[in-house]
Amino acid sequence: MAEMKYSKDHEWLRLEGGVATVGITDHAQTALGDVVFVELPETGRVVEAGEAVAVVESVKAASDVYAPIAGKVVAVNEALVDNPGTINTEPTGEGWFFKIELAGDLPADLMDEAAYLAFVDTL
Repeated sequence: MAEMKYSKDHEWLRLEGGVATVGITDHAQTALGDVVFVELPETGRVVEAGEAVAVVESVKAASDVYAPIAGKVVAVNEALVDNPGTINTEPTGEGWFFKIELAGDLPADLMDEAAYLAFVDTL
């Protein structure tokens, strides 16, 4: 399995063959509470790193989901539309949001798991 990277906006990505699968971290889904709705980006959309590309709504709040890398959205997880709770039960598995074909290099500010967990501890 490919190594996961994390953003300060609480997204994770798993890069495999130039395509990154993106979702929100366990920390983020716990903070949100029960997820009730998800708005996914259109496939083919070109995004910049840090751009808001999806929305997740819970019983507590609505939050943007940001692209941790620049590239083109090549797939979205349509299953989340009917079953948004998957984000709570499998945030780093079946609860992924979208896939981006990487344009350029990975941003330097992405963290490995240890660095992300240390970052979360400071919040």
